[in-house]
Amino acid sequence: MKFSVNYFRTHSGKAPVEQYIDDIDNKEERAEILSALKGIQEYGTEAVGVEFRQIEGKLWELKIKTHGNQHRIFYAVMKGNEMVLLHAYLKKTPKAPLREIETAKQRMKQLMEERR
Repeated sequence: MKFSVNYFRTHSGKAPVEQYIDDIDNKEERAEILSALKGIQEYGTEAVGVEFRQIEGKLWELKIKTHGNQHRIFYAVMKGNEMVLLHAYLKKTPKAPLREIETAKQRMKQLMEERR
């Protein structure tokens, strides 16, 4: 199943995940993340170098490993296989920190309200 990958935007028009990726200093690492997202668009859940994990309900997590770092991107799948990237962070602990999950849930709630 292929996905259409889009970025969640705040009311002010900012895309937090896009900003997260842009703020990564290492160009190769940034390119690897973008390549993984492109792979998801082309190959869906069969994309190389990406793991998918359900967090709760419609909230899912992408696991992308790059140069020894592990990036996590929370997302929701909408109608028509649209993947909306909600929140991203650099993994530093074994479990996802509660505040990161809560941020993603809040953005997903806002997204669902806007799409009604």
